[in-house]
Amino acid sequence: MINKTILRMGSAVALAFGLFACSNDTITTLNRNPNSPEDVPPGPLFTEASRVATTRWFGGIDLRTYEWAVQQLAEVQYNDEDRYVRMHAADYEGQFNGAYSGELKDLTQIIAKGEATKQPGIYAPAIALRTLVFSFVTDSWGDVPYNAALKGDSVGSSLTPAYDMQQTIYTDFFAVLDKASTDLVGAANGLTSADPIYGGSPASWQKFINSLRLRLAIRVVNVDPVLASAQITAARNAPGGLILTNADNAYFPWPGDGVYNNPWSGNLGARDDWRMSDRLVNIMNALNDPRLPIYAQPTQDDPTIYRGSPNGVLPVPPNMPVRSSTSRPGIIFYKGATTYGPTFGGAGASLPTPLLTAAEVNFTLAEAAERGLGGLTAGQAAAYYNAGIAASLNQWNDLAASSGQSISASAIAAYLANPNVVYTGGVAGQKQIAQQKYIALFTDGATSWFEWRRTCVPNTIVPGPDATLSYVPRRLEYPTTEATANGTSLQAAIAAQGPDNLGTPLWWDVRTAAPTCS
Repeated sequence: MINKTILRMGSAVALAFGLFACSNDTITTLNRNPNSPEDVPPGPLFTEASRVATTRWFGGIDLRTYEWAVQQLAEVQYNDEDRYVRMHAADYEGQFNGAYSGELKDLTQIIAKGEATKQPGIYAPAIALRTLVFSFVTDSWGDVPYNAALKGDSVGSSLTPAYDMQQTIYTDFFAVLDKASTDLVGAANGLTSADPIYGGSPASWQKFINSLRLRLAIRVVNVDPVLASAQITAARNAPGGLILTNADNAYFPWPGDGVYNNPWSGNLGARDDWRMSDRLVNIMNALNDPRLPIYAQPTQDDPTIYRGSPNGVLPVPPNMPVRSSTSRPGIIFYKGATTYGPTFGGAGASLPTPLLTAAEVNFTLAEAAERGLGGLTAGQAAAYYNAGIAASLNQWNDLAASSGQSISASAIAAYLANPNVVYTGGVAGQKQIAQQKYIALFTDGATSWFEWRRTCVPNTIVPGPDATLSYVPRRLEYPTTEATANGTSLQAAIAAQGPDNLGTPLWWDVRTAAPTCS
């Protein structure tokens, strides 16, 4: 049988050579693998890029870095991340390099394909996601390859791309988002079901693009308030409007089929050493926050209370947190049976991941109003602040339905009437806005960490007693592979930006200019 198979294969190859003998122009087709196409349509590329980006920035690096840096979660046993031990150059090769070779490469190809066929319904959503991912990259590391990146196979390109200054990158962010929003006016849906986020809806992507522009505008407010104000105005006035209600929230919907699961559910189902941080739980307990029973589980020792674990503590006496006396994340995040025994929840594998929400947008508008930015006035701040709180409570009420939980309308009304929640205005009001945004951004550790670095809220975020640093990280170190593969460009970036350590602030990270840092 084997000999017959070889004979058939040999005959087939001989026949193939005979067919191409008179025309060697097509002989290279023999080297093409039909199962590994060299050119992929925009639709499948977009689907995969969306999934990979969400997995990376809201799962992989989020649960290895961001959640511990911003102290919304805490580790009670294997706590290298929580103590900043595993937060150095060698720990980020996969995430940094993977972003460029993965979703950023795919999204860049989609943009080129869509622009070549003059289809803004294809290229504008890709511009939006590409900008979102690049914002995570630059706001984590600072100066990074941008303009010269992702062009290694084009004429005149370089395999050692120069690093762009973060200020330059942000300038381009605003320009490309402006174009994308404008080009979507009257555009046809070019992605349809290949877009897992909005089904290709041009109107929805306009709102996302404008809201992302608003997010990035407020991020630069401490270093360039004039630019921030101008971009807030532009985002508010751009065609299509903003994400102001939960109906327009951007979610990535996970199938929950065991292959493509919400990354939080996979991690929590396999390890039991993650707990809620006491930084977040203490705030929510003090406000009697109705989101707390969704975000967290009661302690095993006392099912009537929620208690967070301290951050940055070695699992040895005297500071060792006791697992049974601290709260696990909520059942909403679990897929059911765990590898370590108990069963929690059941729908966590298919829990949608929030990417950009009405709550965040309204809180950003509230801050802009209180600071007199973007054509807004302080008198408008309270309404946006209340809208942000209500949007977050209703968002988590909707998401929690899958785990049989809810937040009643009366609970929302009572929370808004809580004297410790009612908006006060001024700098105190800005601190309230930042605190509520910190609560609302739970599960988006990256954005929450970026916001903390900008606002210093909450001010209880400090290194734990056994942390290896005396400060909370303000950026990530460049991965070691950059030193070997792109060393000259890397050294130029370090010379311009400052020492390649966790404490060097980035361009927009000017704490002395933030009213909430005083």
